[in-house]
Amino acid sequence: MKPTYTVGDRIVVERVGGDELRRGDVVLYTAPTRYGGGLGVVQRVIGVGRDRVVCCEDTGTARERITVNGKPLRESYVNHGVADGLHRAYDVKVPDGRLFVLGDNRTNSRDSRLFPEDHGGTVPVGAVVGRVTDSSAMPLLLAGSTLLGVLLAVVGIVFGFAARSVRRRPAAQLVLWPEHL
Repeated sequence: MKPTYTVGDRIVVERVGGDELRRGDVVLYTAPTRYGGGLGVVQRVIGVGRDRVVCCEDTGTARERITVNGKPLRESYVNHGVADGLHRAYDVKVPDGRLFVLGDNRTNSRDSRLFPEDHGGTVPVGAVVGRVTDSSAMPLLLAGSTLLGVLLAVVGIVFGFAARSVRRRPAAQLVLWPEHL
């Protein structure tokens, strides 16, 4: 997934339903028949159910683009701006409940292009573990939430002790003067 992610990068994955996945999302999924047992694969969603993914418009030029439903993709995230890298044409109609996924390093990625015999190379939505979120913001959000939780717990404990000590004080004696009766 270079240049977006490199080996050793920490990523945060949020679990999402298949209906929440969109084109452009980076997902973590498993495909044991393709990549061996239990390994997670991180790739980008290019097409969702009923999309038509075609490679490539302006093949062999600097303007080479993959099209989805006839519209060229603008992919600023691909390594060195290479839209395909394999120089292999494909035209895939993505079945419902499946995703067409590609790596961002198109010259060195084992993605949907290499498995055309398996539903056009698509991956079942059920194989998706989750969507990769911004790896720098999420840990900060989690750390901030944890800190806030600890702070609220400490405040709660302080108020608990304060309430207990207020309850233990003896009640003030009420003295009534005869003119108040």
